[in-house]
Amino acid sequence: MNKSRSPRLPGMAPAIAPSAVVRAIHLLAAGATLALGASTAWSQTADGSNSLPPITVTGTEQGYAAKRSTTATKTDTPLRDTPQSISVVTSDELRDRAVQSIAEAARYVPGVGFAQGEGNRETPIFRGISTTGDFFIDGIRDDVQYYRDLYNIERVEVFKGPNAMIFGRGATGGLINRVSKQPEWTPSYGASVTLGSHSNRRLTADINQPINDQLSFRLNGLYENSKSYRDGVWLERSGINPTLSWRPSAKTLVTLGYEHFKDKRIADRGITSFRGVPVVTDPSTFFGNAAGSPTWSSLDAFNALVEHEFDNGVVLRNRTRWSEQDKFYRNVFPGAVNALGTTVAISAYDNATTRKSFFNQTDVSFTLNTGAVKHKFLVGAEIGKQDTDNFRNTGYFNNTATSVNVPLWLPATYAPVFYRQSATDANNSGTAKVAALYVQDQIELSPQFQLIAGLRYDRFRVDFQNNRNGDRFKTNDDLVSPRLGVIYKPVEPLSLYANYSIAYQPRAGDQLSSLTLSSSALKPERFKNYEIGAKWDVLPALAATAALYRLDRSNVVVLDPTDPTGARTILSDGQRTQGFELGLSGNITPAWSVSGGYSYTDAKFKADTSATIRAGARVGQVPKHTFALWNRYDFTPMWGAGAGVIHQAKMFASSEQIVTNAAPFPNVVLPGYTRVDAAVFFTLNRNVQMQLNVENLFNRKYFLNANSNTNITPGAPRSFRVSLNAKF
Repeated sequence: MNKSRSPRLPGMAPAIAPSAVVRAIHLLAAGATLALGASTAWSQTADGSNSLPPITVTGTEQGYAAKRSTTATKTDTPLRDTPQSISVVTSDELRDRAVQSIAEAARYVPGVGFAQGEGNRETPIFRGISTTGDFFIDGIRDDVQYYRDLYNIERVEVFKGPNAMIFGRGATGGLINRVSKQPEWTPSYGASVTLGSHSNRRLTADINQPINDQLSFRLNGLYENSKSYRDGVWLERSGINPTLSWRPSAKTLVTLGYEHFKDKRIADRGITSFRGVPVVTDPSTFFGNAAGSPTWSSLDAFNALVEHEFDNGVVLRNRTRWSEQDKFYRNVFPGAVNALGTTVAISAYDNATTRKSFFNQTDVSFTLNTGAVKHKFLVGAEIGKQDTDNFRNTGYFNNTATSVNVPLWLPATYAPVFYRQSATDANNSGTAKVAALYVQDQIELSPQFQLIAGLRYDRFRVDFQNNRNGDRFKTNDDLVSPRLGVIYKPVEPLSLYANYSIAYQPRAGDQLSSLTLSSSALKPERFKNYEIGAKWDVLPALAATAALYRLDRSNVVVLDPTDPTGARTILSDGQRTQGFELGLSGNITPAWSVSGGYSYTDAKFKADTSATIRAGARVGQVPKHTFALWNRYDFTPMWGAGAGVIHQAKMFASSEQIVTNAAPFPNVVLPGYTRVDAAVFFTLNRNVQMQLNVENLFNRKYFLNANSNTNITPGAPRSFRVSLNAKF
């Protein structure tokens, strides 16, 4: 480990070292060569086609209907024959709702919420499990913390429940996979311009140009410079993603891509609370200092895909991803309100992180018939390495105090803040390495019965060093993650399924920052999921889904409630989430498209977690009931309209505290709300379309999410976006 590396400080321009670029190119070339070279070692008699099927991860789409996915099982499989909950936000839906972020994309997906993420990263909550790391792109890990844009994305897939057999460590309550736009052999040229409320200004471009029968090139680009309904908050982001595909034969495809993405914004921690509810203030009010809360992230990523089909139907696929992220954020943010409700405490800190990641996956799939039983086998391996450096400073107001009190009615401070390390601030370096093997068999016993059985073994190693005092932790985890799914199809359009799976979350990164961890507490968290459900193609392009599940989380590190010093940790049974989800997506008629669903989520702690968070307490930011449904209806070939409704029940801003003393307001509740969105679509011709999107049509006041009891994000007031979309 190179201990001399340090995160880049503010004011230093992000850059890519030439040597890093050369290494990345060498890694991509090596991965491609390895995949092609290894292919000669595989030979298996199977029933297969004579040419490589269309090499795509997007599946079959028609409007809001998605029929297949190659991500859920790493084979081309109908969603109806995949025994777990999967929601797909198609390219048409992303465009119709004028989606600009992952959180917006998942807004109408049942069972998924988003926490505030301290204003600098996406933090989805899947079935009561919060995460900042369960993101993938084209099925390979995208384990960095930032706000992902969708300018180069074809569709968004949301998987719910543990998915470790396919995706490895993490993937516990669920995950989000972005499917990127790939070069095609039909030329197309597109662009989109969006203008909206709060100076929303955004431009994207998509150029696809075949070079010849063997080569095709695609370029996606983005620039956005927007403000916010929140005082002093703004963002500026840009991205460029060139991709080249080479098809030397009908059975071989090689795709190489590079992305450079930059995101600058103000870290917004929202407002505070008083006496169990968010304080009464205008949604625009910024608590702390907006100008003193900058955050930026720079990402460079190289991707390679090599895919080849042999004459006997065996398909070999190799994917490689190398990325480097440089990130910095600073917060001047609110704390608690005093007992009289007159002042609020303001604190500050900053954090810098660099992360280099390399992942390589090799999959071999083939079919085999044994009598009347059909098998679709998958055998794969993955290797990966991540190097992370993290450095944090505490802010001292006027170079003396770590917090200041300001009037609640004027909650801004412009006092000078000096940043330096306190006794507990992080200064650490870590290296995580993974090597995995997995095997899966999709078995068709008869036209009515199917099984999916899979097993994955991960060897996960973390080498973590506290640079402040030289303390070092090393962990070696052997993770075995099974999945078993049963599918029964009484009639062809209907699948009834049952699924059992286990996933693990090893201790890594921030989880190893505490010096009080014992060897027993280094055991990975364990997630066990039971799920039964149904998937019904009500119409050829309309799918209805239902799922009933129970998700148990164990081996959770918590403070020992019997330890008066508050320093000793123990392992707890963690939490249990039980719930029910209904989903509907697709096209009711050629003119009417829908997407959305309902979820009931009961997430509670199974054991005492601290002196106040006891067994039976509810998990924070998990409403019991949510309902969301988006519709688009085209009245004529030229005119259409969209309408969406979102209802969310009340929820705790943080995990519920069960207190036996006289504390009057231990919990903060975010009220439930109902919000309506709308849109109007005008199609000038087959190449040009305009649309108007209105968020929060009736200007309802509500609270979107939180990071704690004192960091709560007010929902946006009525907002407009006007977009011009062109494609030729």
